[in-house]
Amino acid sequence: MARLTRHYAHWPAGVPQTLEVADRNLFSHLAKSAEAAPDKAAISYYGRSTSYRSLHADVLALAGYLQQRLGVRRGDRVLLLMQNCPQFVIAYYAVLRCDAVVVAMNAMSTAQEVAYYASDSGARVLIATQDMMDRAQCLLDDNRLDGCVVGAACEFAGRPEEVPFLEIPEFVREARRPLTGTGLHAFSGALAAGIAPTPMQGGGSDLAVVAYTSGTTGKPKGAMLTHRNFAHASLQRVQWLSEQADQTELLVMPTSHLAGMNVMNLAIYVGRTVVLLSRWDGDAVVELIERLRLYAWCAVTPMLAEVFSRPDIAQRDLSSLRRLYGGATAMPEALIRKIEERLGLSFIESYGLTEACGASHINPPQAARRQCAGVPHINCDARVIDPDSGVELGPAHAGEIVIHGPTLFGGYWNQPEATAAATIEIDGKRFLRSGDIGHHDEDGYFYVTDRLKRMINAAGLKIWPAEIETSLYGHPAVQEACVISAFDARRGETVKAFVVLRPAARGTLAPDAVTEWARTRLSAYKVPRMVEFVDALPKTATGKILWRELQAQQDERDRAARAAASALA
Repeated sequence: MARLTRHYAHWPAGVPQTLEVADRNLFSHLAKSAEAAPDKAAISYYGRSTSYRSLHADVLALAGYLQQRLGVRRGDRVLLLMQNCPQFVIAYYAVLRCDAVVVAMNAMSTAQEVAYYASDSGARVLIATQDMMDRAQCLLDDNRLDGCVVGAACEFAGRPEEVPFLEIPEFVREARRPLTGTGLHAFSGALAAGIAPTPMQGGGSDLAVVAYTSGTTGKPKGAMLTHRNFAHASLQRVQWLSEQADQTELLVMPTSHLAGMNVMNLAIYVGRTVVLLSRWDGDAVVELIERLRLYAWCAVTPMLAEVFSRPDIAQRDLSSLRRLYGGATAMPEALIRKIEERLGLSFIESYGLTEACGASHINPPQAARRQCAGVPHINCDARVIDPDSGVELGPAHAGEIVIHGPTLFGGYWNQPEATAAATIEIDGKRFLRSGDIGHHDEDGYFYVTDRLKRMINAAGLKIWPAEIETSLYGHPAVQEACVISAFDARRGETVKAFVVLRPAARGTLAPDAVTEWARTRLSAYKVPRMVEFVDALPKTATGKILWRELQAQQDERDRAARAAASALA
């Protein structure tokens, strides 16, 4: 079939259908913004601002230090291990200014995971904040790293008395620790050294980031993303949403993850201010939006569910928010309605993957549809295929979503076989196999049903957990829900729901009541036969619910029952 074009009928006015980006290093975006508005705040962090002039100077100083004192050269991989903080932004752009490659690790990584990322990427230098060093010190002790630049978040943060309405995390308030041991370099000392970097050599086709995926099958894989990939991702959003420099944005998504990284890069690209939080804090989010009159916020469903479930939400002034957008998890209908009623704006849902450098699909702002991934982004060709045969499918037929476009990764670091398995050729073009099941409608809007490997098979009937979760979010007492499969001696598998109740509903509802409520809204075979109330659901740093963790725990519980059933068979 030919590339889909029917969605062009819903294209935002004035937005081009194709884009070209300059062949240059992402650092050039920072240099341009610093020249245009040197005294403007680039980052606001717990009451302290860092101007574009200072950010640019610090990036150059750290880049020079990395080159001259730690031997970082073009193409070298450099590890970053930090929670959200200004040092992350400085380190990220300094590594790129060295023509080197960022390997940003999740701040929740264990010592074993940090060692794996270092070994797999071949990185020899780490930039970290002091609260993370317990996970990396062993790599210095046994010479697996040549050196580590260590910072303290307090060096770029305000004081508690300056922001009495915020609870500053302890690690941000902690004073700088003295550095002892070999191979350690103070972040502040590196900036103070004032070493100028050598001229840049690379361009848009050079690697910018090796972004490790979550490793759902085996060890995490490093997706190779270029400067051009990121430049396209930023320019796509600038054009699609008419992004402007005066639109201050809240950044609470982890900058080590593609979602937060793209928010950071976009802010640098257009020269706007980002208000940065190191970690999720619903109270801080409401205070900052209200007090600083923030314009935009990229959020995921659990964040929004918490904020809009607050008992005081009707009394808080969030009217400055004019753009609320995100993806990763389906947005429940009930929550969408609440946001629209409260703020008078539509949540702009999008869809993407690490391997696509962020969003491959997005809803048109003037024609957004609920619980919809949107239409293929600028320059993106997206289709739906039969996951087994590879045959392309038409409207309303569920299959695997595949994606082609200028943001597509170059493959997995040192894993050609995994790269080949993740791609498919259609019409002479290389498409990414998303691993997600979905369909598109007659208008070219895409809908994601679930992960290909998450389907529940109950006596031969296919059940998609995301559909049930969306329904459960409509229950007035439900704050969050996660659906998995559980063993059933008769049907093989059955539906189990983990539910977090709203605070006001806790202790007033029995699990059976949720099951009975679901019977009025779902086909009988989809109704959760088992409901378990929990205080919280396990999540990634980006707010995605770790359903695999819950599934593994349930599989372990079901092991004996499965064995008994097999013995009787």
